[in-house]
Amino acid sequence: IIAQGDVQFSFDEIAVDETETYLQPIIPHPDWKISSLKYDTTIINALNKSIAQLKFKKLSSIVVLKDGEILIEQYFNGANRTTKHDTRSVGKTLAATLLGIAIDRGIVKDERQKLNSYYKLDEYKNPSTEKSNVCLHDLLIMSSGFEGSDMNPDSPGNEENMYPTSDWVKFALDLPMSNYKMTGKDWDYFTAGVVVLGDIVHQSVPGGMQKFGDQALFKPLRINDYKWQYTPTKVPNTAGGFQMNSLDNARYGYLYQADGKVFGKQILSKAWINKSMQQHVAIPKRDNEHYGYLMWNKTYTVNDEGYDCYYASGNGGNRIAIFNDLETVIVITATAYGQPYMHAQADEIISNYLLPAVLSIEN
Repeated sequence: IIAQGDVQFSFDEIAVDETETYLQPIIPHPDWKISSLKYDTTIINALNKSIAQLKFKKLSSIVVLKDGEILIEQYFNGANRTTKHDTRSVGKTLAATLLGIAIDRGIVKDERQKLNSYYKLDEYKNPSTEKSNVCLHDLLIMSSGFEGSDMNPDSPGNEENMYPTSDWVKFALDLPMSNYKMTGKDWDYFTAGVVVLGDIVHQSVPGGMQKFGDQALFKPLRINDYKWQYTPTKVPNTAGGFQMNSLDNARYGYLYQADGKVFGKQILSKAWINKSMQQHVAIPKRDNEHYGYLMWNKTYTVNDEGYDCYYASGNGGNRIAIFNDLETVIVITATAYGQPYMHAQADEIISNYLLPAVLSIEN
């Protein structure tokens, strides 16, 4: 040892204008009621201070609905009420929603239909009985058994290998089946499988998925300003990248929290909602976390009490979180794409600020 000693670091807290910490007022909206419920606004002031001090980064909006009404609505970093946010894989959940509506209407029989009902699998590479027996349910719960994993960069079916190809469905269906994953049992995040699911919806519904989605989902929800991305074969992209504003994201989440009935119309059946928000399969290497129909599931803990949550999640730290027991929907949009802190940041905002604010509501 040549030398030894202690090194002490000190960091100055970023000074912020007090006005940056104030709760942002909610502007009246013709399609929304503003909640009259009272909660501890100092919690949100503290959150805003942390955002201004860059403890939480690249946030663009936060919306909280309570009982279907706007409790909190805030925008950051140049975003506003009309901004359409690229919430990346949050858009995957749309494939499950649109499939559910197609099943409700009798267009698709049910989610137990097999891939060989839609594709001539012997015309693709690596045909097998196992592949033929993969059903829509397996794709919905990301347990299809394909040799594809977005969690493993060396996986042949990793999404980064899919994007440069000219036909994403062919990419997926050409893959071999895994020799270590059991179909319907073993979860593995597989974006290409959701692309296949979207393609099945697209070929099944009248007029294709975009027209069907507009008429069967978005117009009934009064969502008019949205933007699809497309696959190379011109099919709406269910891998992610769907864009709409924060309040419209909140209304989409509220559809699930309200058992599929919004504006007096049953848009999606309660039966499909219940199936979607079940713990179908455990997520490996995560404590007590599960997966529903293209939805994540976990429990948030506040003051030693657990609150069950189903949520859509996307790269960048984007969330639509549904707390049925609290009749609450939380939307977070952010652009921290590829950053290691993105999902942990969203979790901290929910558990340390937004849930405590909701729980502080005066009875």
